[in-house]
Amino acid sequence: MAEAVIEIVLEKLSSLIQKELGLFFGFDQNFKRLASLLTTIKATLEDAEEKQFSDKAIKDWLQKLKDAANVLDDILDECATDALEFEYEGLKCGLPYKVQSSCLSSFHPKHVVFRYKINKKMKGIRERLDEIAEEKNKFHLTEIVREKRSRVLEWRQTTSIISQPKVYGRDGDKDKITDFLVGNASGSKDLSVYPIVGLGGLGKTTLAQHIFNHERVIKHFELRMWVCVSEDFSLKRMTKSILESASGKPCDDADLEFLQRKLLGFIQSKRYLLVLDDVWDDKQENWQRLRSVLACGGTGASILITTRLVKVAEIMGTIPLHDISKLSDKDCWELFKQRAFAPNEEEAAELVVIGLEIIKKCGGVPLAAIALGSLLRFKRKETEWLFVKESKLWSLQDEDYVMPALRLSYLHLPVKLRQCFALCALFSKDEKISKQFLVELWIANGFISSNEK
Repeated sequence: MAEAVIEIVLEKLSSLIQKELGLFFGFDQNFKRLASLLTTIKATLEDAEEKQFSDKAIKDWLQKLKDAANVLDDILDECATDALEFEYEGLKCGLPYKVQSSCLSSFHPKHVVFRYKINKKMKGIRERLDEIAEEKNKFHLTEIVREKRSRVLEWRQTTSIISQPKVYGRDGDKDKITDFLVGNASGSKDLSVYPIVGLGGLGKTTLAQHIFNHERVIKHFELRMWVCVSEDFSLKRMTKSILESASGKPCDDADLEFLQRKLLGFIQSKRYLLVLDDVWDDKQENWQRLRSVLACGGTGASILITTRLVKVAEIMGTIPLHDISKLSDKDCWELFKQRAFAPNEEEAAELVVIGLEIIKKCGGVPLAAIALGSLLRFKRKETEWLFVKESKLWSLQDEDYVMPALRLSYLHLPVKLRQCFALCALFSKDEKISKQFLVELWIANGFISSNEK
């Protein structure tokens, strides 16, 4: 993120210098010195961004740099705003901009005061950045030249629509669960709850998607519903979400009594399948209240849940949990290869050798293999693949094979897109985000500018 802020500030400095506003304010040398200083620091930020995950001192240094850059950004905004105000006043008097700059700025009391105030701020931030630049030298950071990247990774959505067309290493899991769900019609009249448990990134959602869309399952159940649960397991929210999935229509906000009765009308005596994906709530009373509403289905009605927590599976499940295992290196390679190489592309032998070594670092986690395959999709230099294989981020995994892969993907996003991606953290997990609102937030924060279209 520090690199993104520095880039924005450098663009503003360049713009102010080109418009000769530095001369207008008497800050021309300050602007040029700051631009040179920030350019020097920026050259090593690529290395610092990666090393911050293993070196707290570098992480703290990046935060100080980011804070200072934000202060400078505010100062530059003040300069640009004051210049616009002065230009507007001059235009009202019928004076061209060049005349305003050369004649009026020296005599206008308002701008004399402004220059004094900004000059004081500029001196303070310049000294602060000088100290930060000096501190940088002790980290022995390497200058890395970043190549332009034109494509952005797309991240999976948690819905019933199959996001991974081909699943590797899960045929046994899929057949076992499908056989249970389809063969449950003549069993107990009690509601069956089948829990799928596994670490993050193992493909629980993908497995559930394939079961949900299996031809036998589609034919067997009268009604199929899918709800992404996440962390909000409130009875009203869950009832409304299940009702919307059952009806296929958005549901107006109403009291719980109305929602429950409407849901009962959809599922009463029906053999339905409900998938509750990504369940985290481990409060037994919350589940019991929801279960009492869902228990009105017909014989063979079933619920399939996915969760990372064994406790959740034990609370909700009516049969022993289904623990999905890590994939073999062979299956992970197939997933990786599917993303890293184009269809019908001849796989370069040297890249295959490096790729197989990268796969060993994925620890059998499909999401890690998919993320790294996507990352390397448009890279064909051995050095680029070796960079991923030899990254120090792998030493930080501590049984978590997903985060190093995702961090590597993040570090390979174009700098301007990193901050756009990071801003999404303002939204709650699984919250629906309006594209227009998100773009407006990016613009308001200065992350993107208009191309006059």
